[in-house]
Amino acid sequence: MAATRYPTNDLRRQVGSPRSKGRENKDTLCRNILIYGNCRYEDQGCTFNHDQNKTSPQADFAKKTFNVDSPSFTPSSQQPTAAKKTTLSSQAANAAPFTPRGVGTPNLQQTTETSVFNPATIREFTPQNYDIGNNNTNGVAQENGLYNDPFTAMGSLATGLPPAGQFNLYASEHNALASSGASFYPQHGSFPTGPIQPPNYHLYQPFDTYRQELQPWQRATYDFFMPAKMREELQKRMFATQQVMPSESLTVSSLRRPCSLLTPTDSGLPQLERWHSLFPLDTNNRKNTASFGYPSWVYKAQNSRTGRHYALRRLEGYRLTNEKAILTVMKEWKKIKNANVVTVHEAFTTREFGDSSLIFAYDYHPLSRTLQEHHLQPAHGNRYRPPSTIPENVLWGYICQIANALKTIHSNKLAARCIEPSKIILSDNHRIRLSACSIVDVVQFENNTKSLHELQQEDLVKFGRLIVSLATSTPIAHLNNIPVALDSLGAKYSANIKDAVAWLIAPPNSGESKSIENFISGIATHMTTFFDLALQDNDEKQFHLARELENGRAARIMMKLMTILERGDLGAVQGWSETGDRYQLKLFRDYVFHRVEADGKPNLSLGHILSCLNKLDAGIDEMVVLTSRDNETVFVLTYRELRQMFDRAFNELVKHSKTGAPGANN
Repeated sequence: MAATRYPTNDLRRQVGSPRSKGRENKDTLCRNILIYGNCRYEDQGCTFNHDQNKTSPQADFAKKTFNVDSPSFTPSSQQPTAAKKTTLSSQAANAAPFTPRGVGTPNLQQTTETSVFNPATIREFTPQNYDIGNNNTNGVAQENGLYNDPFTAMGSLATGLPPAGQFNLYASEHNALASSGASFYPQHGSFPTGPIQPPNYHLYQPFDTYRQELQPWQRATYDFFMPAKMREELQKRMFATQQVMPSESLTVSSLRRPCSLLTPTDSGLPQLERWHSLFPLDTNNRKNTASFGYPSWVYKAQNSRTGRHYALRRLEGYRLTNEKAILTVMKEWKKIKNANVVTVHEAFTTREFGDSSLIFAYDYHPLSRTLQEHHLQPAHGNRYRPPSTIPENVLWGYICQIANALKTIHSNKLAARCIEPSKIILSDNHRIRLSACSIVDVVQFENNTKSLHELQQEDLVKFGRLIVSLATSTPIAHLNNIPVALDSLGAKYSANIKDAVAWLIAPPNSGESKSIENFISGIATHMTTFFDLALQDNDEKQFHLARELENGRAARIMMKLMTILERGDLGAVQGWSETGDRYQLKLFRDYVFHRVEADGKPNLSLGHILSCLNKLDAGIDEMVVLTSRDNETVFVLTYRELRQMFDRAFNELVKHSKTGAPGANN
């Protein structure tokens, strides 16, 4: 048998506690205590010493030699007075004693206890001061480009900044912002207390992440834009705003007719002093004088001074006898700012229509319909089919909105005086507005014999009759028996609507103050319900608006990029867009918009396009590989470098556009 390296009595077991060697093991400290802090075999027959405070002559002798039982290094300045001499060279006599940072002078017992290795006392590692000037990020950030390393961002931005400086995380040059810059994150002390987690790509992070890697049958365009229904509705309104009369309809016969005989269906509309592009809105209107005492028409027109579109309501054949009527009434009604009242801007008279006409200019709400057209006309033009019943929640919405409008009008010491289905417009999502306020005040300025209180009481009665007309699908002119109509409401709606309408129509009791405030107090529960629905609708629109904000940012940076590429000569540089930084931007354009699959088919991922443009806008540190079309040139750049090239190229264009000859640069 070959001789062993160690004596037989010094052999140890490879697993578990060392085996017993006899009585002398009682004074030997168990090695499991030194390594793990405890011994799992202490209660199972382990004969070694498990008390770290108990010393023996053998242990003192072992500590004098170099072995695993040797205590940890203790600086000389912390040794007791009776410490033994150490053999040091003469050159170390003037050396300063070593003192660990943040450690006081412990006693001998604390030094002995801390000399034993205990994993439970190890502090968690926290990176603080280290050099990351090479801008290396973790593997996740470089591979998928979704998350930036916060420590890398902090280290690269903190370099060269004063301790208490506030800096912009998204500025290209951070040294310039060291003295003065906007504070995007709160600062505590000389530096933020925790690592800053910036948004992935830019300050305006979308609510939802982009869905990039989708199959052709899985691609959903609406994931990146507003819903198709909302976009279609807005496009229809924009088209209606810019709609004009067709030029081919200007026939000789229509132009020869006097303007007094023109109807809204004719195209020979005049051009007013400050209004042009008139377009009739109420083509189905008949000459009805019940509302104002004069036939009225409504046109869409554009103001030549402001460029905005307005709705012009014309009273045909009205002759103004007192100019104070317009000045006084318009001064008071211009103060009304309410979401359920169409704002009136001005009133004037004109003879451009061949007669003396009074015109009121209101805000224009495209594609709006009146309550008369929407609820009180036969469905789908079939006069034998009665209109559909209005749901109760929609009817309560109308009640709450009209009450809100009357509250503002009555608080300003005015009266609506025109609460009719044909003068209340309806827009999207059951939004209604009173559209003919202030007209009766001007027309009856001199003949008005009623007090303000009486006019406001009439508003409440007209309000109640309007609700009865909508609930019973009966025009107001045909409501001959109001009590019978009120009784019929119980078969369709709850008793709350019946009680609310009955309170509006009934005359006030003796000693009772009947006002719109009292009515709002009675329907407070339904007002809060409508308010909650309005907030939910606002939240939905805010969500889609934030999504379009991202698309707007991408559109702006894409327009700048297109002004740089394929430009040709600029100043004294021939082929300016093909040289220098512009060539790399051209390759970036191919990477974003002209990407192809492995089989050569074009990749039309909108998520890839929007993501790349947003990264360029933010200038992040993610790498991108740009290859020329002939595969002869390859650039490996970061979006930060591309952003700097982009800014330099565009600033050069701006410089030439200011100093060059007019019209020389596009």
